[in-house]
Amino acid sequence: MIFDNQYEQQRIQKAKELKEMGVNPYGHGFCKEIKNNEFLKKYAYVKELETKKDEKACVKLNGRIKFLRLMGKAAFAKIEDESGVVQIYFNKDSLGEEWFKKVKKLIEVGDIIEAVGYPFVTRTGELTLHANELRLITKAIVPLPEKYHGLQDKELRYRQRYLDLIMNPEVKKVFILRSRIISLIREFFESHGFLEVETPMMHPIPGGANARPFITHHNALGVDRYLRIAPELYLKRLIVGGFEAVFEINRNFRNEGMDATHNPEFTMIEFYWAYHTYEDLMRLTEELFEYLFEKLGFPKELPYAEEVIDFSTPFSKIKYKDAIEEIGGVPSEVIEDKPKIIAYLKEHGLEPKDADKMTLGALQAELFDNFVEEKLINPTFITHFPIEISPLARRSDENPEIAERFELFIAGKEIANGFNELNDPLDQYERFKAQVAAKEVDDEAMHMDEDFVRALGYGMPPTAGEGIGIDRLVMLLTNQHSIRDVILFPAMRPQTKEEKGEE
Repeated sequence: MIFDNQYEQQRIQKAKELKEMGVNPYGHGFCKEIKNNEFLKKYAYVKELETKKDEKACVKLNGRIKFLRLMGKAAFAKIEDESGVVQIYFNKDSLGEEWFKKVKKLIEVGDIIEAVGYPFVTRTGELTLHANELRLITKAIVPLPEKYHGLQDKELRYRQRYLDLIMNPEVKKVFILRSRIISLIREFFESHGFLEVETPMMHPIPGGANARPFITHHNALGVDRYLRIAPELYLKRLIVGGFEAVFEINRNFRNEGMDATHNPEFTMIEFYWAYHTYEDLMRLTEELFEYLFEKLGFPKELPYAEEVIDFSTPFSKIKYKDAIEEIGGVPSEVIEDKPKIIAYLKEHGLEPKDADKMTLGALQAELFDNFVEEKLINPTFITHFPIEISPLARRSDENPEIAERFELFIAGKEIANGFNELNDPLDQYERFKAQVAAKEVDDEAMHMDEDFVRALGYGMPPTAGEGIGIDRLVMLLTNQHSIRDVILFPAMRPQTKEEKGEE
C-alpha cells in the first residue's frame, strides 16, 4: 500500500466521509474565472473604499490551501494558484453552520478548493475574499511538508518535482523563465528568416558529435537504432536539399556521466545558415544575447555564483592556442610538442588514458580543458581550433591544420559551438575514416555515415552552423548552478529499497 502512514489513512477516511455526504472529493466541471494575481489587481480599489468591502462584486477563486487557521466560528486560509497567493475568510454564518462544521473537520492544508464571495480588506490591510460558498475540488491524501522547514532535500526535490513546485515558488519562477527564454529564441530566429524544422530522434547511425549513444531496438524493422546525439547531419542534409536557413530546438541524448552541467537528456538549438560564415554566426550570437536581455529586461551585468558576468557586446575573442598560453599559462614551447604536453600534464597530476596514441590536437584539448576553460568567465569566443578535434568543420584555407570554428564560453562553461561546415565530400569521407580508426582509443569518436557523404556529393553551398545548449544558457540567466535545477525531471539513479523505506 502506497498511502500507509497514519496521516494518509486519516485523509483517506475523510475522503470517504465526503463521498458518504454526496461530495465527490475528485470532482470535475470547476471552471477558473480569475487568477489570484488578477484578483489582487482588479479589486485593489476596495482598499480605497470607506467600507473596505464591495459586497456587490461576486468573485470565484480556485487554488490549493497552503495555510489554514481555524477559529471557533470563523477561519482564514491562504490559497495558491500558479500566479500567486490570496487570503480567503469564511465563517459559520456565511457557509451555514452544518457545512462550516464539515469544512473544519474534513478540509485541510493541501486540498484544492473553490471559494465564491466578495472582496474586502482586513484590519491588517490585506485584500481578502469573504467566501459565502466553499467547495472541495480535490482532496489531497498526502500531507504537505511542514511549513517552516519546507522541502529542502535536493534529492527529494528532483525526484518529486511536483512537490518541489508546490512548496518552492522560486522554483516555479525558474521554469516560467526557461519557457520564456525558449520562446524568445524561437522568435529571434524566425525574425531572421530561419525555418523551424524537425528531424529524427532515432538514427540508424549515431553522428553529429563525439559522444556515446543510447541504443534501442526497432522491432518492426529488426534493427538497432540510436537516440540522437545531435541533429547536425540531418539539418545539413536539408541545406543540401535547398533550405538556406534552418533551426531545430529539441532533445539530444548522450550516454555519459552526470554532473553539474551534464544530463543524459538535454535541450539544444542547432541552426544552419547557407552563404554565411562562422564570423557571421558570432555576430548573430551576440545579437541573440542582446535580444534576450532586452526582452527579459535584464541588466548587462548579471550575478552568477561568486562572479558578476558582463554580457556587454562585442564579446571577447581569442585563438585556441593563444588562450592556452595566455590564459592557461602553458609555455609556448610545450603547446606544439606531444612529448612535452604529456610531460606537462603529468607534472600537474594529469595522465590521459593512452596519451601516447592521442593526436597533437587531442593533447592540446587536454591542456585547454584543464588550464583554460574554467577561467573564461565573461563571454569569450575561442577560435582557430585544431582540425583534429573538429571532424565536421571546414579547414582554413590559410592553415589546413586549423578549423574555421569557434566555441563560446561563459562562467567557465561551453555554451555554444559553431563553425564553417565542411562541404567537400572527399575530405569528409577521409575525416570519417580517421574517426573510425580513432575508435581504438576513443569510443566516443564518430561513425562512418556514407549517406551523409553521398548527400554532400550532390553539393552543399558554403554554410555555417552552430549549436547552443539551452539548459546551460538557462542556468546562466537564472543563476542556477546545477543543470538539474533547470530541467523539470532530471535523470536520477534508482532508489534502493532502504531509501524508499521498504524492507
